[in-house]
Amino acid sequence: MPVLAPMLALVLAYLCGSIPFAYLAGKSRGIDLRQHGSGNLGATNVVRVMGPWIGGAVFAADILKGFLPVFFLPRLIETAHPAWLALGLGVAAIAGHVRPIFLLGKGGGKGVATATGVFLGLAWLATLITFAVWVIIFLIWRYVSLASLIGAAVLPFALLLTGIAPDNPIFLTAVAVALFVFYTHRANIHRLRRGEEHHFRRSKSVA
Repeated sequence: MPVLAPMLALVLAYLCGSIPFAYLAGKSRGIDLRQHGSGNLGATNVVRVMGPWIGGAVFAADILKGFLPVFFLPRLIETAHPAWLALGLGVAAIAGHVRPIFLLGKGGGKGVATATGVFLGLAWLATLITFAVWVIIFLIWRYVSLASLIGAAVLPFALLLTGIAPDNPIFLTAVAVALFVFYTHRANIHRLRRGEEHHFRRSKSVA
């Protein structure tokens, strides 16, 4: 007998994704990160404003927001379509990160770390390949946005390379997530094209 109904699981995944770890990290130091650095509640801005240790902790927490619902909740649900259910849970977690209910649906991050957690739970090898590409691009050019965009574009190919067929729901979702990442980074794309995107460095605006 199933422990959870699918709709309840989706709500739980969304609530998990909605936990604004970046916002909470800032508030623990008396800072509203929406008013510092880039103003984005993502791990990159936490690193920029508060340093790499706190930023790294937020990054790991944001990954777990995507990984935990996808990895654990399907085990508590009886369904004839487990792959689609896991993907639905992942999408719900990403939606929570981007539009967190705990911040009234505003001021979330761009979804990259949480999406990484989702695919880590679905296809870990392809995700690690994609993350390696992200690291290489970042180390060469020092643009987090560029690394995230290229990583999102590489993920579907990494899935194919590791044996995920093009008609697999995971592959189709990876394509959709890549398009979503490009959408959430549209302002970054414009700045990259104009040569105005900032290299990654820690902000000096907050002591």
